[in-house]
Amino acid sequence: MTTTTDPSTPPTPSASRTAGPPLGLLLARGALLSPFKRPRADAGHPRDRIVLPGLRVDLARLAAYERVCGFAPGDDGLPVTYPHVLGFPSAVRLMSRRDFPLPLLGLVHTSIDVTRHTALPATEPYDLAVHVEGLAPHRRGTEATVATALRSGGQVVWESRSTYLARHRTRGPVAEPPGAGRGDAEEVPLPVLDEWRLSGDVGRRYGAASGDRNPIHLHPLTARLFGFPRAIAHGMWTVARCLAAHGTPAAVRVHAGFRAPVLLPGTVVFAADGDRFTLRGPGEGGRLHVSGRVERLPAPRRPRA
Repeated sequence: MTTTTDPSTPPTPSASRTAGPPLGLLLARGALLSPFKRPRADAGHPRDRIVLPGLRVDLARLAAYERVCGFAPGDDGLPVTYPHVLGFPSAVRLMSRRDFPLPLLGLVHTSIDVTRHTALPATEPYDLAVHVEGLAPHRRGTEATVATALRSGGQVVWESRSTYLARHRTRGPVAEPPGAGRGDAEEVPLPVLDEWRLSGDVGRRYGAASGDRNPIHLHPLTARLFGFPRAIAHGMWTVARCLAAHGTPAAVRVHAGFRAPVLLPGTVVFAADGDRFTLRGPGEGGRLHVSGRVERLPAPRRPRA
């Protein structure tokens, strides 16, 4: 199946061009509808796109995001993961709808692929487009792919695909692509470069900067309601923190797989070698939380004068 995230394509008549309700309200609506969902890979899903033209970055929120994730403050460009924050409310808006077949409660962010084609000045306006690309069977349930694209000056400058898993019983074995279910660099541990002691308020600080105030990330009491012994770090915070430490060129492709939640407070070790990185628990045989790769892309060609 061929798909595109290019927001230059004229939106369908049902495409929305407004920001929609607050994220908290969307999360609440998705939670209320979750018990009535019947997830399966061949179910229908929203076919329209949410398009937000002329989007501008809140520089104060950006600065808070840079601080909590460890990116250098005052940089003129957006961190490679920040457009995900801009698109996340629109993604939740789609996933909280009645015609989205997976329950928002318990939905697990399993991976993200990001391509940044060029540096992204923080002061420029951007056109944002988000849509559900499709559903696929998974050995543990059904997985949805949500595509996001950022456009500036007539070109797609950033795009991503995130996969979200709804766990449920499956009727039989599911064929998956070669290597599915294994993290990058899982077989051979990478050299440890740093150890991070994470405070219990990381989830609250990231939630304030990103707008993602899912209760599993905020307090031990609310996390226990969903089966976690303590609050857990946002998956996108863990990969952003790793990329801040690893560094990324202006034109880059990033893949990250979320393997296990990080409990807060807690201690993790960051390891990297060349284009690969991991985040694990401390000690030999520490639990793998995140694995990923950073691939440098050729710089975009500049038009001749």
